[in-house]
Amino acid sequence: MDLVGACRAFTSVSACGSFTDGAAAAGMSQSVASRRVAALEERLGEQLFERTSRRAVLTPFGRDVLPSARRLVRAADTLLDEAEAVKRRPWRLAVPEICAASARARLVAAARGHDIRLDLRAADPARRQELLQAQQVRASLVAVAADEASWSVPLGLATARDGGVRRVYVETLRLGRTSPGPARRVWIQPEDDVPHIRDPLTRLRDAVGLRPTQVAVASDLAAAAAEVLCSGDLLLCSRAQAGELALHWRPMGEMTLRRGFALRVAADGDALPMETRLGGAIARCLGADDETGDEADGEGGTTG
Repeated sequence: MDLVGACRAFTSVSACGSFTDGAAAAGMSQSVASRRVAALEERLGEQLFERTSRRAVLTPFGRDVLPSARRLVRAADTLLDEAEAVKRRPWRLAVPEICAASARARLVAAARGHDIRLDLRAADPARRQELLQAQQVRASLVAVAADEASWSVPLGLATARDGGVRRVYVETLRLGRTSPGPARRVWIQPEDDVPHIRDPLTRLRDAVGLRPTQVAVASDLAAAAAEVLCSGDLLLCSRAQAGELALHWRPMGEMTLRRGFALRVAADGDALPMETRLGGAIARCLGADDETGDEADGEGGTTG
């Protein structure tokens, strides 16, 4: 038996004084209201209305249980209202600052197709973690190692001028005693200033004999890109970012570095429903679905 529906019919009929008016007020037919009241009477084991009157007159038992029935109906209506409010409340999600505005807009639009309203907060990796821990966002795309990631993006090195090579070997940046000019640098943007990316690159720098200053962390992506555009420096970035900045991107020769992302939710929430419904849209926002690496694979080549 639909207890809430039966109580709704009971309270409406009692308020209107007739089955016809009560049913109309409750948005149901008279026959449905009659069946529901009869089912409630059977369930409670007592009559709620006098059947001898042309009007719906409450029995003493009906008068006694009416307040409880009203409370049940009000509680059900409150639950439904709150559920609708929760569904309309935006999902505040922390995303990487590297996600372009157009990519973020497409993610928000895709979410609306699943009746999810996203409120995006762009931040660097450390700040995204802080927002999540402080529960200022409901979920965050956190930076993780590639083997822990739900989405990953290959990184390579981008330059302002095309060196005509298929791969960039970091060792070619080493300055010899007779090498002219300033040392070329590899710039790390804040999104990649995380141990699983920064530390392997630093170890490679030391292994091939580069100077400590030849791998540097920029204050932001714009600053790093400006250094690359004004010099022979290189930017550690994804292929998509290089395209947005009109830079020439190639994979690294000595190793493959990858950004890794995982969806984490605040408190004890479950990330799986969001990943299931929006996994593809999140991948597109991060640029993970466009990174095949085929264009630049091949043998040999240096930075020129």
